[in-house]
Amino acid sequence: MSLIEHILITVNGESQSIPLGTSLAAVIANAQLAAEAVATAVNGEFVARNDRASRELLAGDAVFTFQAITGG
Repeated sequence: MSLIEHILITVNGESQSIPLGTSLAAVIANAQLAAEAVATAVNGEFVARNDRASRELLAGDAVFTFQAITGG
């Protein structure tokens, strides 16, 4: 039996427990957000869409998602 360690992060201000080694892309997919429709930041730093899969989250990270606002 394999023991998977979990860590705590926050996503848009709400605590979540995720497996150690989880990527930002996986968190976005798990939240059922359209990856192309949101911008992301971890600990206040923008993470480009192309970098989400390689951005491994660490204990205590704060993830925020933003939707584009349009208007005129």
